[in-house]
Amino acid sequence: MAMTKKLDKDRPAWPLTISPEKVCFFILKARQFDAKDAPTNEGSASNPSDDAMIDVLEDRADDPVQEEIRSAIWALSVDEQIDLVTLVWLGRGDGIASDWRDIREAAAEAHNNRTAAYLLGTPLLGDYLEEALSMFDESCQAMEANHL
Repeated sequence: MAMTKKLDKDRPAWPLTISPEKVCFFILKARQFDAKDAPTNEGSASNPSDDAMIDVLEDRADDPVQEEIRSAIWALSVDEQIDLVTLVWLGRGDGIASDWRDIREAAAEAHNNRTAAYLLGTPLLGDYLEEALSMFDESCQAMEANHL
């Protein structure tokens, strides 16, 4: 069910098929994923407690944060996936809030079964989503306060 939020007269209503809470979840997880660094010693057989758990900060193929994001994207409806991509495009500067319908239409045309890979490969994913939310007067501050 789509929720419509009426914004000020200079901004259009935003028909949400994805809740702001879900978008905030992706922002938080994307930031965890973006904080990862390239593996430094892939051949190491050391114990995690011996190396101060530094491997947790390295980007690995079996990264649980990446898998969590991928699974969450796959669990979204097609409309929610399209909205998520549209928000990324808005946040990276491909338009303004009043361009929502046109950008969403382009995202719908581009939609395929590789949405998770596309979004995970997008640098600054969390920043783009946060910027887009702010265009619609939404924020993740309450959710961040409850989870951090």
